[in-house]
Amino acid sequence: MTERRSRGDGGLHWDEKRQRWIASVTVGYTPAGKRIVKKASGKTKTEAKAKLKEIIRDYEDGLAIAPTNYTVTDAVRYWLEHGLGARSGATVKMYNTYADKHVIPALGARKLRDLSVEDVDKWLAGKTGELGTRSLKLIHGILNRSVKSAMRRDKVKRNVVDLCDIPEGRAGRPSKALTLAQALAVLTQAEKSGERMRAYIVLSLLIGARTEELRALLWSHVVAYDESHAAWLPVAQAGWEHSDFAVYVWRSVRQKGDTKTVKSRRSLKLPQRCVDALRLLKEAQDVARGKAGERWQDTDLVFCTRTGTPVTAHNVRRDFRKVVEAAGLTGREWSPRELRHSFVSVLSDSGVPIEDISRLVGHSNTVVTETVYRHQIRPVIMQGAAAMDKIFGS
Repeated sequence: MTERRSRGDGGLHWDEKRQRWIASVTVGYTPAGKRIVKKASGKTKTEAKAKLKEIIRDYEDGLAIAPTNYTVTDAVRYWLEHGLGARSGATVKMYNTYADKHVIPALGARKLRDLSVEDVDKWLAGKTGELGTRSLKLIHGILNRSVKSAMRRDKVKRNVVDLCDIPEGRAGRPSKALTLAQALAVLTQAEKSGERMRAYIVLSLLIGARTEELRALLWSHVVAYDESHAAWLPVAQAGWEHSDFAVYVWRSVRQKGDTKTVKSRRSLKLPQRCVDALRLLKEAQDVARGKAGERWQDTDLVFCTRTGTPVTAHNVRRDFRKVVEAAGLTGREWSPRELRHSFVSVLSDSGVPIEDISRLVGHSNTVVTETVYRHQIRPVIMQGAAAMDKIFGS
């Protein structure tokens, strides 16, 4: 006669239809009094018993019983739908694209509870010839956050992704900076182009603002020091007949209009060449407003289209490359953000201390400035706008 299993040890029986041993145990009751039964199966009696013991052990340890049929795809899809919060539409689209192309095809069918460190390591290693390091960090982050989200919802007991190192990816195109001679050539050509691109290039190169910051710059944040009021006033109110001008770099085109970091919010004195370019742009914009009539949208943007609407990154990149080509360089090899790199390099080459440059570009410390943006180092000491006036003239 078969010995009856003790109370709490669960049940074990043979399922003729499935041709498998079925183990089951009651782990609690719903608020309505219905039993909560967890089941496991195995081809052999020993396998089913082992799974049953695991369920009972987790239950006795106070751990939730992770489902056996929950896959990596399920975890990633849940995080993409519920874990991105107030991210911008472009960011959500980017995460979905990377997940659909790199995460789900490779690991999606894997049961989440069976996902191992080896699985993740091999997956990342297989992507090193295809993706750069930044992209590898991104896909690792998608999987890592998805599994963390699943842990919070008791779908898996631990996060193996957190234990994996991210390898170096394939080398991308290194960022570069204009030499002083190239910068002068680009400035010369910019001054022959339209007022908008002239001002954009001059400000990018001479104050080191990010492209996302310039595209969000408002006229109310272009200010002059009014001696009669002893205050900084918008140029629309103060006019252009002053000696000191500045810009408030307080916004960007990022989600919610915030700058990249807290220290990115800064106020910068303008070199004279920037003042001249902005004054010409304001005059041209006033003419465009008159021509547009009712079609004009009053956004207060410094850099806008002929109807006042925001310019896109594509607009800027296209017009910038035309100027670069005219300056004798290969347009497709340069991007607007490299004007910021050039700002750092030219200032450093002229002797401005790294600490001052770091503050001018809005870095939280000098580490980023030294390792990424700085291409030339010289030991002489000078200051931001004054140094630029000396380098490029007014």
